Amino acid sequence: MDISLLSALFPSELTQYFIITKFELKYDVDKTEYWLIDFEEKNDLPTGYSSSDYESKGFMQSSTIQDFPLRGKAVYLRIMKRRWRHKENGTVLRRDFSFITEGSKLTRELSDFLKDRGRDAD
Repeated sequence: MDISLLSALFPSELTQYFIITKFELKYDVDKTEYWLIDFEEKNDLPTGYSSSDYESKGFMQSSTIQDFPLRGKAVYLRIMKRRWRHKENGTVLRRDFSFITEGSKLTRELSDFLKDRGRDAD
């Protein structure tokens, strides 16, 4: 299946900053089918920061969030938020997703995670 087609199923608030890297049909311990979709934050520095000053240092710990069902199967989104490090002083930078509003089409759990209210940072 062409993973890029899946982007059409998700709100633009998500696909603007994340790419889908994997889409799998999995089975839980009860042999119930579910979809697992992996999202990675794009390697684009936030506005106002220079790539000559910062380098990508991978991802923070991923978080798995249940989304709306798809074709009668549960859907889980595994989200990986990126971090960058300042080349000289070592400070860590991550994108601020606080702009995501209550009126967005994201689930509350996903919105809270992106705004860092859903779990401890780092």
